[in-house]
Parts: sequence; structure tokens; C-alpha cells
Amino acid sequence: MANPPATGGKSFLQAMSTVTEEAAVQLRVVQMEGLAVLKIIKHCEEFAPALVTGQLLGLDVGSVLKVTNCFPFPIREDDEEADADGANYQLEMMRCLREVNVDNNTVGWYQSCLLGSFQTVELIETFMNYQENIRRCVCIVYDPSRSSQGVLALKALKLTDSFMDLYRNNGLTGEKLREKKLSWVDIFEEIPIKVSNSALVSAFMKELEPESPVSQCDFDRLKLSTAPFMERNLEFMIGCMDGLSSEQNKFQYYYRNLGRQQSQQQAWLQKRRQENMSRKAAGEEPLPEEDPSNPIFKPLPEPSRLEGYLVTNQISSYCNHINGVAGQSFNRLYLMKALQED
Repeated sequence: MANPPATGGKSFLQAMSTVTEEAAVQLRVVQMEGLAVLKIIKHCEEFAPALVTGQLLGLDVGSVLKVTNCFPFPIREDDEEADADGANYQLEMMRCLREVNVDNNTVGWYQSCLLGSFQTVELIETFMNYQENIRRCVCIVYDPSRSSQGVLALKALKLTDSFMDLYRNNGLTGEKLREKKLSWVDIFEEIPIKVSNSALVSAFMKELEPESPVSQCDFDRLKLSTAPFMERNLEFMIGCMDGLSSEQNKFQYYYRNLGRQQSQQQAWLQKRRQENMSRKAAGEEPLPEEDPSNPIFKPLPEPSRLEGYLVTNQISSYCNHINGVAGQSFNRLYLMKALQED
């Protein structure tokens, strides 16, 4: 007869309550194995500037989401047959990993981006699809273009709970957003990443360190030319500004139509009230002061503010990139000036 699973002397109800309490713990950090980080970087760098995605595998333990492995998704065309093949590919990969005793629990996905342009409606929809089956998941975003500037552009993102509730209920209107006090900075939440390695891997990496204290990679950090990176960021930011202007024009058009509709309603009500006064004077029944069949009483649908929030978030990201690169460039220029004066 097999022994029951150990629960530390607790009853079944106590064990279940403990699991429920752990499920309510907020995610604090994403702990990634060095192997998973290298796989993500290798996959994204090999196919750059094309955008690629892959699956994250690991464990969800309390406030820590451990990413222990990953595998890439094949690049395919956007059609139903290709989507079915991709799903079969994922299941087959996870089955093979399970057979070799590798963690095969899905904890999210990773994707590459170009100059930080990842904040799209497609990303939000992917998050919502993952949330249907996975309690907590993250998206690891890697930017090869920024990493070429000497920065490991790797970040872990998740949607905030307040935004997901509004998105599920189609509540991204001005009134609902003001009621929940939700702004454009409250869409995504960045989770700190901690890279860890086993003791054996750390010892092996120590053996691989070169004896020379300076390498060519160290000299590459002193490059003074950042014009291409700055130009691309400015180009993308200008495009986002055009998109934001288009969103603002959309809302101005909505408010103009809303004001015109309200004026028509007031004129119609005034006319109906005068007509009712005449009917009362003639001893007739007054007519109702609302007519749902009249087009002027049909409520106008308010445009969603999601696109405007995403564009604003993207503009903020580009500004931070430009600010960071400009600061590094000034530091290098001051350093070179000091060396020349000496």
C-alpha cells in the first residue's frame, strides 16, 4: 500500500488553505537560469531584425517565478493551419522535455522587439489568452538593438490586475478609467529579474574567464558614435507622436458629435414641451418627452482609450532610451576630453 503524500502533519483542509494563501502572494521577482537567458539572447540575436518568440518553462514558487528553461517557436505564416502546427509543436516539445526530466511547466513566453517597441494590443491579447490557463505568467522582452549599445535590454512584464479587470469588461472608457484612477503608466508592471546559476556552472564559468584583464569587448564600450541608434529612436518617436495626434483627433471628433447630439436633443425636447403645452390647453394627453426610436437619442459609442495609452507608454519608453544614451554619450565625450587635455 502506497504512503500518502506528506503534508507536514496538516490536515487536507489546512494544506489547501496554505495553497490558497500562496496563490494570493504577489509576484516579486523572476529568477532566471543563466542557460535560459543565453538561449533567449541567442535566438533573438540570430534572427534579428526579425521578431521571434518562444516558450518559458519553470516553476511558480510563492513570490518567485523561476524560469529554468525555454525553447523557440518556429517562424510561420499567419493562418489557421500554421497555428495548429505551432500548437502541436509546443505539445511535442513539452512532452520530450518531460521525458528527459526537464521542467515542462509553462510560466509565460519571451519575444524580441526593435528599440523597445513591444507595447501593442497583440501583446495584451496574448497576456489575456495565457491568463485563462496560467494563474501567473510573464513575458520576457529582449531588445537586440539596445543590447548592442552595451546594455542587457532584458525585462520581465506582466499586466496589472486593475487593467485586466477593465479590459475583460470592456471598460476602457474615460469614465471607468477615472473611476478606477487608472492612467497609462498602470498597464504594464515590470518585475525585477534575478539571474542565478548552480554552483557547478559558476565554477565552470570561473574557469573560462580569460587571463587577460582587458578584451576587445571592453574597448567597444568606448565607441563615441551613437547617431544610428539615436536617429532610429527619434524616427520611431515621431511616428508615435503622429499616432497620438490621430488618437486625439478621434476623441475630438467624438466630443464634437456628442455636443451636436446634445444640442439636437435639447432642441427636440424644447419643441416637444411646447407641443405638450398646446395639447394640455386643448385638453389632450401630453406626448412622452423621450423617443428611443429617434436617432438623436441613440448613445454614441465612446472610443477605447487603449491605443492612446499604449502610444503614450511607447513615447515615454523612447524618451527614456534617448535620455539614457545621451547621458552615456556625454560621459564618454567628457572622458575623451579629459584624456586629450592630459
